[in-house]
Amino acid sequence: MIKTPTSFTLRPLLLAAVLAGSLLPLSGCFPLAAGGALMTGLVSADRRSAGAQLEDQNIEIKANNQLRLNMGERAHINITSYNRQVLITGEVPSAQDQALAAQLVKSVDNVATVLNELAVMGNTTLTERSNDVITAGRIKAAIFDAQDLTSSAFKITIERGVVYLLGRVTPREAKRVTEVITAVPGVRKVVRALEVITEEELARIAPPAEPKKTKP
Repeated sequence: MIKTPTSFTLRPLLLAAVLAGSLLPLSGCFPLAAGGALMTGLVSADRRSAGAQLEDQNIEIKANNQLRLNMGERAHINITSYNRQVLITGEVPSAQDQALAAQLVKSVDNVATVLNELAVMGNTTLTERSNDVITAGRIKAAIFDAQDLTSSAFKITIERGVVYLLGRVTPREAKRVTEVITAVPGVRKVVRALEVITEEELARIAPPAEPKKTKP
């Protein structure tokens, strides 16, 4: 039996899909997931509260358990939660599985919203996932090198060259990080599901700026 999720009110979200080089109307700690590989930073550097980070970790664990119990190994699915907004990426063999995965994730306690980006297709190959890992590394380096961006503001997942952006950021940061990522080789599209905050709010919640290392 699927339980009804607890209801939450989300801040305004900036949701858009961006092709490398062009903006479409609509179709990270710097955690960055690529084909299931995850790189995380310090809890203290995250713009979420410690409680929100813990809740997101619990949501990811519970959602993955639900998917494994109900769908087994027939699909390749990754779960990313940020402030109770849950992104589902990967591949499933049918539209029925696509809908089932979303239903299972929505049933997890404390999930506020679900962004279902599952593709109905065969699972990606090892080569495709390896390419995503390489692209993920390039993205991480590009954001770190950008003097006007804070890498801890973003939580990023990449699937088949499509980059998904989550985080609490200002419109300025959203625009700038999109410019940086779309210039990275291997990126086909950027999908933004960002919680928009003001510059004033950023000044109140942001941790101290990360020191930028200079290249020799």
